[in-house]
Amino acid sequence: MVAASDILLKKSIIDNSIQANAKVIDALNRLNDINLSYLIVNDGDEVVGIFSERDYARKVVLKGRSSSEATVAEVMSTDLQEVDINAPVETCIHLLASLSQRYLIVKEDGEFRGVITIHDLLREILLHVDSRFDDNLTRALIDINEQPHKVF
Repeated sequence: MVAASDILLKKSIIDNSIQANAKVIDALNRLNDINLSYLIVNDGDEVVGIFSERDYARKVVLKGRSSSEATVAEVMSTDLQEVDINAPVETCIHLLASLSQRYLIVKEDGEFRGVITIHDLLREILLHVDSRFDDNLTRALIDINEQPHKVF
């Protein structure tokens, strides 16, 4: 059975973190430099959220805020679901589908180990398309990826 740990092992190790007190413009430059759509937000050594391109579009641009004045802490996503590093991929898929979220925080014994994204799970499904996953659950995950989300 494929677990969250297996997905994390397949991912490249990239330093994609930023401090919560950083300005949004610095986060955008960081996203551009590493060519990812999200950053892990830390307050000191503690993971406190995720800053994504979606956060920027919806909580900065659409709200008329300034990227050079707003901090990452003011616009980051904090209501993220956590999973244990040994959680089966099917559990991860179910959580994202049922919560309409795009990111899962993976922990081991309470310690942060990484992030699993909706795209990581879709790649896993494609690797095992031979009926390994429940078709309804897979459809639900694809639907969240395509649906418009509320603006906060």
